[in-house]
Amino acid sequence: MLGPSITQGNRVTALHNGDEIFPDMLEAIRGASVSITFETYVYWSGRIGREFADAFSERARAGVPVHVILDWAGSVQMDTEVLTQMQDAGARVHRYRPLRWYHLSRLNNRTHRKILVVDGKVGFSGGVGIADHWKGRAQDPDHWRDIHFRVEGPVVAQFQAAFNDNWIKTTGEVLNDASYFPPLEPVGRLDAHMFIASPSGGGESMHLMYLMAIAAAAESIDLAASYFVPDELLVDALVAALQRGVRLRILLPGPHIDSETVKIASRGSWGELLRHGAEIRLYQPTMLHTKLLVVDSEFVSVGSTNFDMRSLKLNDEASLNVYDTAFAGEMTRAFEEDLERSELCTWESWRTRPLGERISEQLIRPFRSQL
Repeated sequence: MLGPSITQGNRVTALHNGDEIFPDMLEAIRGASVSITFETYVYWSGRIGREFADAFSERARAGVPVHVILDWAGSVQMDTEVLTQMQDAGARVHRYRPLRWYHLSRLNNRTHRKILVVDGKVGFSGGVGIADHWKGRAQDPDHWRDIHFRVEGPVVAQFQAAFNDNWIKTTGEVLNDASYFPPLEPVGRLDAHMFIASPSGGGESMHLMYLMAIAAAAESIDLAASYFVPDELLVDALVAALQRGVRLRILLPGPHIDSETVKIASRGSWGELLRHGAEIRLYQPTMLHTKLLVVDSEFVSVGSTNFDMRSLKLNDEASLNVYDTAFAGEMTRAFEEDLERSELCTWESWRTRPLGERISEQLIRPFRSQL
């Protein structure tokens, strides 16, 4: 109803935390022989940023077309010399919607997508940005918890189309030959599609996709969200699911989060969910940056999309939807392992929270749609 057709014959490999994610991505880049396309929100200074720049630069010097889209706001902390290095090597690097007086109306609309496609055959997507916060194995507060996904099969063409969406908006060019869209044979057994949304191309579609998935749930909903600021429609849909007997488990960041404002706004939305029986847990070891939705042990949605109005209505986002019980089981096990490192928030503890917290939640309420 809302997105591209579901493709068959895909293989999806979950990569947990930087120790698994970055080596796999860098290996794919270094092995590229035909083309590289890459889009991200966060690209900051640091060691991992230089490693990616070196890999892109080496392939560009070797004659491989390298196309990079960096969100202007998300890459503002990037070293200028790293950007210059890639461009001098021959990589085509563009900032998405840079600050211009004649584009001020679009300043609030960012690309939050995380897409890497190598040779048109291997795709990566998930929650990880290019910054040292994502290195390691989520072992302490300085190393975040996240999941990224390596994908092969026909759905990779939809990854490339998603990249093309913003490449066209940024440059006016279309990447449309076999270097970017080669024939893709089935390599696995998973049904999947890449679902994208943007304010300029149907900004409500991601919102509707989540609403439809929740409305379709008959047994269970497991949701891990780094930023959880749902609107009234989403809260009502989740409450309706609880009322028809659906088990709802929500995993959110605990003491470690990179936005105190989001934490305050999120907490104000828990009441109705807890009162109707939702299980809300707060991840303790480090910042939880995972974006994961599993419905009825069959449908899985992963990618860049947060469970807030900025992702669902303002940002350009990309989510991979997978329809497979075995993959859903794998993601449920990862979710439950994270639950073991979390603390339960009860209706009683939320109802009796300090007055100062309640006041701050009310002060933030008018700005919830921007968080």
